Amino acid sequence: MTVGKNPVEYIQHHLQNWQVGQGLLAVNLDTVLFSLLCGGFFVVLAWWVGRRITAGRPGKLQNVLEATVAFVNQQVRDTFPARDPYIGPISLTVFLWVAMMNAMDLIPVDLIPRIAQWIGYYAFGLEMNRVYMHILPTADLDVPLALALSVFVLIIIYNIRSKGVGGYIKYFLTHPYGPKAAPFNLMMSLLEELAKPLSLALRLWGNMFAGELIFMLIALFGFSLWVSPGQVMLGWAWSWFETLVILLQAFIFMLLTIVYLAMAAEKKHH
Repeated sequence: MTVGKNPVEYIQHHLQNWQVGQGLLAVNLDTVLFSLLCGGFFVVLAWWVGRRITAGRPGKLQNVLEATVAFVNQQVRDTFPARDPYIGPISLTVFLWVAMMNAMDLIPVDLIPRIAQWIGYYAFGLEMNRVYMHILPTADLDVPLALALSVFVLIIIYNIRSKGVGGYIKYFLTHPYGPKAAPFNLMMSLLEELAKPLSLALRLWGNMFAGELIFMLIALFGFSLWVSPGQVMLGWAWSWFETLVILLQAFIFMLLTIVYLAMAAEKKHH
């Protein structure tokens, strides 16, 4: 193996992002690239299916997409208190985009990094062990945090829209212990609001990071030809389990987004 003389170096290399800049100005180019590719894939796919929609005998892909839309709409109807033209599209976008980014974990762990190494070596003369390519966007904390902060901004917008600026400020000062405990209420309410995006981001990141790490450990298991069949079986079994994790984490992120926005849209708090 070209990269990594031992398991620690191998894992560290695979977890390193293709990065430009330093400190707070650093940008993980691979995270940006694969996030946009996943989003662009679903835009193109939806456009392609939309151009070929048939009412009589829909194809398999159309059935899958229609079932997904119906599933998301049902979650919105069961959770959101009133009809809103934006909640459905927001929820569907969150679910599909997160699911697609999570699904990058099913690509063989060495495939794209090795291709990037070859390109860097033959096209630019770079050392293979200095070429980094981390393809799982949701295992980079920047992506879950960015998604969670987007939801947080929507929570603020829906709170102001349903309660008004004055009502929203009043909520912070009077919830949950009444106006006499305004300073304590403010502190508790701020912690409660900040916990929402943090819990969203850390839950998604932690589960996807752990799944990716297990794939790396399985890849390291193939140190001999004699154990290769066991490695293949482990990889196959974990891929099936990870598929459930991928969809479950996308569903949880979407459902919590709906729940938080539903709480923000309520005009009264108990």
